[in-house]
Amino acid sequence: MLKIGVPKEIKPMEGRVSLVPSAVAEIVHNQGTEYVETGAGELSGFDDQQYQDSGATIVDNADALFTAAELLVKVKEPIADDLKRLRSDHVLFCYLHLAANISLLEKLKKLGLLAIAFETVESRGKLPLLAPMSEVAGRVAVQSGAHFLHESMGGRGVLLGGATATERGQVTVLGAGTAGTFAIKEAAAMGANITVFDLNADALTRVREFGPNITALYPSKNVIERVLKITDLLIGAVLIPGEAAPKLVTREMVKNMPEGSVIVDIAIDQGGCVETIRPTDYRQPTYVEEGVVHMGVTNLPGAVPRTSSEALSAAILPYVLQLARGAVDESPALKAGINVANGKIVHPALISLV
Repeated sequence: MLKIGVPKEIKPMEGRVSLVPSAVAEIVHNQGTEYVETGAGELSGFDDQQYQDSGATIVDNADALFTAAELLVKVKEPIADDLKRLRSDHVLFCYLHLAANISLLEKLKKLGLLAIAFETVESRGKLPLLAPMSEVAGRVAVQSGAHFLHESMGGRGVLLGGATATERGQVTVLGAGTAGTFAIKEAAAMGANITVFDLNADALTRVREFGPNITALYPSKNVIERVLKITDLLIGAVLIPGEAAPKLVTREMVKNMPEGSVIVDIAIDQGGCVETIRPTDYRQPTYVEEGVVHMGVTNLPGAVPRTSSEALSAAILPYVLQLARGAVDESPALKAGINVANGKIVHPALISLV
């Protein structure tokens, strides 16, 4: 079996870890070899001793981790210091979102390694490794949006659920996939009025049944524009697997939103579905443009690292075991997830980008 390495995430304000101690114990039980960088699970609430008790070998630094491991299992895409340590014989398994990061795509291609993206692993038409983080991101997006609607945070001072003798806040959700669905559920639980847009009629029927405060519409440009004029919180949750997100909201539409309204674009990893959005992180999560508060944090689930790590680890564990056994060719789901291999771009959604 390939030797598995879990490095400490070094992206700013990223506290998740790819494999929790219980998952490591399962790997070791299956005769796997596991290396974990010291402190990798600390921000998620898992200390080195827990990993040691699970059978992992703790290594003192990233250099030692990358040297020892053959299969690197991360959460977020590699950044500069990670790239310096990656080798052509490594297998990289993590979120990559390369359609919105051509520079990284080229670097991974040049390295010649095998890179498999969580978000493009596909099984029976579903994305099982994207789903758990989409669920968390949808909920966090609404919670964050509600927070930034506070006047003290630069918002227009609206409580989404309203109060006696007041109107409820208006939440608009673009996309009724996993992230959008959980954003809708979170906003509905808060008591907001919700309008959701999606191309899929079945998805619209499904989310409309969540409650009488939900309106489900086809995403016609003029209808989106009309609804945004009364929107307090816009959640962007559009997904085309492996591809850059389409820009459904123009700058002009943003300009016509109420002053102090909030946009949280979950699709930012794939470039975002709002023309005025740009990537941010939790050090400075928002900025104001056209009078509207924008949140473009590229790792929304990183706000709740323990919950996120446990959910992600459970989802990826069966695939990690398959990869460690060298069984990629036996798994249609993993084969669908291959983005780069042997110096070539493999995923169809990426081939046309370079």
